[in-house]
Amino acid sequence: MKLLAPSILSADFSILGEQIKEVEEAGADIIHLDIMDGVYVPNITFGIPVIESIRPITKLPFDAHLMIVNPEKYVLDFIKAGVDMISFHMDATIHSHRLVDQIKSNGAKAGVVLNPATPVNTLEEIIHYIDYVLIMSVNPGFGGQKFIPQTAQKVTKLISLMEESGNTDILIEIDGGVGQDNIGYLSMLGVNIFVAGSAVFKGNIKENVKKLKEKMQVAI
Repeated sequence: MKLLAPSILSADFSILGEQIKEVEEAGADIIHLDIMDGVYVPNITFGIPVIESIRPITKLPFDAHLMIVNPEKYVLDFIKAGVDMISFHMDATIHSHRLVDQIKSNGAKAGVVLNPATPVNTLEEIIHYIDYVLIMSVNPGFGGQKFIPQTAQKVTKLISLMEESGNTDILIEIDGGVGQDNIGYLSMLGVNIFVAGSAVFKGNIKENVKKLKEKMQVAI
């Protein structure tokens, strides 16, 4: 499974609805939502009202990356707004397992995020319960950053942990600096979901999506 998830953080918000329709028509698979609160990360993006306003525009699944503290207070609101996938940072909440159960019991897929400095082995006690892992290949908080090369090693370590745990159905998502120059390599490593912001929305959206999807299919 290889899925392209354009991050609307890089879209033109003055024509956001049009650009969401454009990426869907171009063949994107998921809409990625970067939710920042200005506390967990030094930036603020958007929240529930924006998600509710764009939900009727597309049938694509919504994937919300919650870069917020105390995410357990808000996950039900995100799900009610139409989010299908929710990932959170384990250091932003006290009871990660309870939060995973909360997300899944309300019909969404649950993911955990690994920051660049977060080791893969922090997932050992929760890997049996989650649906996907989001590996950050940049430090969260801002779009347009350069890909951190050591992320490739983290993908390999995660696959090893998945095999050891027996939960090989987990999807691996990667976010940060993903573009045409590295998406094929990441695909061959075993990444399933590719979050791309400026690589999709900068320039010709249709052509960008087409080229990214062609290159990410290399491992199939």
